[in-house]
Amino acid sequence: MEKKDLEKSIVVVATELFLSLGFKSVTMDDIAVEMGISKKTIYNFFENKEQLVKKAVFNLYDAITSGIESIRNQSENPITELFEVKMFLMQQLKGEKASPQYQLQKYYPSIFKELQKKQFDFITITVVKSLQKGVEMGLFRPDMNIDFIARMYFNGMTAIKNVELFPKNIYAPEKLMEHYLDYHLRAIVTEKGKLLLNPFLKTAYA
Repeated sequence: MEKKDLEKSIVVVATELFLSLGFKSVTMDDIAVEMGISKKTIYNFFENKEQLVKKAVFNLYDAITSGIESIRNQSENPITELFEVKMFLMQQLKGEKASPQYQLQKYYPSIFKELQKKQFDFITITVVKSLQKGVEMGLFRPDMNIDFIARMYFNGMTAIKNVELFPKNIYAPEKLMEHYLDYHLRAIVTEKGKLLLNPFLKTAYA
């Protein structure tokens, strides 16, 4: 395997383990065993675990933002878009079994802070575009403050990742995201938008 391909494979395997077991639990030894290589080989590419965590986090961020942009460009309307993004995120984050964003904040705060800045910039820009599109289509209220709603959406999506606020024994990640979308959309849809939203909510609460 070429050096570049090996580095990419290390990042892919590490990301899978981080998402499944958590950033704290996974060691460099675990990654080496999973790949069938020596720990020394991993250290040829990454000086320490934090460097590998950062590479894994931002590779995943790039994959997720590219996927969201693709969904946004292909979706028929911004309501459908949000539920398609939800499904995509749950697949990418493996159902968030290990609360990756919360663990990142707790154990790697500098990486988390850098990630949150990038997330804020990306989410607010894309949400503003979707809100504007929804207003143009008559699905969202024309009198709302779009910048305010976009910022509130980001804050809400960040808050539901906090397992102290929303314990997993009470709120499963997928259902929690559905509850949040319900809360977010009901506040901004018009009657026309509500007709489009209702089938999604019936499925979510079935």
